[in-house]
Amino acid sequence: MHRYRGVYTALVTPFTDIGTVDYQALERIVNQQIEAGIDGLVPCGTTGESPTLSHEEHDRVIAQTIKYAAGRVPVIAGTGSNATTEAIRLSQHAEDSGADAVLLVNPYYNKPTQKGLYLHFKAIADSVKIPCILYNIKGRTGVNLETDTLVRLENECSNIVAVKEASGSLEQMKDVIEKTSDDFMVLSGDDNLALDLIRMGGDGVISVASNLFPSEMVRMTHAALDGNWEEADKLGEWFAPFFSACFIETNPIPIKTAMARMGWCRESFRLPMCTLESSEHRRKLFSVIDQMAEDVKEGRI
Repeated sequence: MHRYRGVYTALVTPFTDIGTVDYQALERIVNQQIEAGIDGLVPCGTTGESPTLSHEEHDRVIAQTIKYAAGRVPVIAGTGSNATTEAIRLSQHAEDSGADAVLLVNPYYNKPTQKGLYLHFKAIADSVKIPCILYNIKGRTGVNLETDTLVRLENECSNIVAVKEASGSLEQMKDVIEKTSDDFMVLSGDDNLALDLIRMGGDGVISVASNLFPSEMVRMTHAALDGNWEEADKLGEWFAPFFSACFIETNPIPIKTAMARMGWCRESFRLPMCTLESSEHRRKLFSVIDQMAEDVKEGRI
């Protein structure tokens, strides 16, 4: 279970110019990630534009990611939903396809109570045998998974083994680390808080930034996990402008735009996601990534 430490890339879903899923680009991205030393892959999350995928596409993107990874790294399939029955179906399909674990986001829009969250996540966990990682992100779902609810789920469901903490609250992250067992893993859902989380005893990050700079994210995160804070902080400072640029507009618009500039995918989105609305944002984003790419090429980082 402790393999869920390090950096797990929240993969973009590349689209063709006509809006279909670009599986050739997805295969290239998966191989690039693995060759760069990433610890695992997370398809069909927020960064993967999962709300705009049909159920058939969602299933296939997960299955193809597993196929392309070919057992080289764990694949954590995003299978959350605000309908428990749908999340169960998606999770069971991911398990049948060979996923190593599932990532389950808080139910969004319907804003369940803590009792509802408990019953929701327990029902999904009981429906599969593979590990379940809960995903707490109030900013997108309108509801916070309180630490007491999380601890109850950990205690009652042996396959709920980790949480992706994206509450944005360092206080809550610390509370989760202190109240869960030593075997329970806490991953940051925010690149810019990954080092802070590890300092408090966390296990790593499910990363947006690693879509474009996977090896550097691995270096930073593993340096921190190994206690090499001089190296980790140096890389954290180098990454800081990019972490900000990745959210200059709604994720995944900036990261996908940056990846398109570097030739990894097309700058193609599905509505209501669209291209950057600000030319100034585009200029700032490209300025940051061009400088970073030059730093990497010249061996300055």
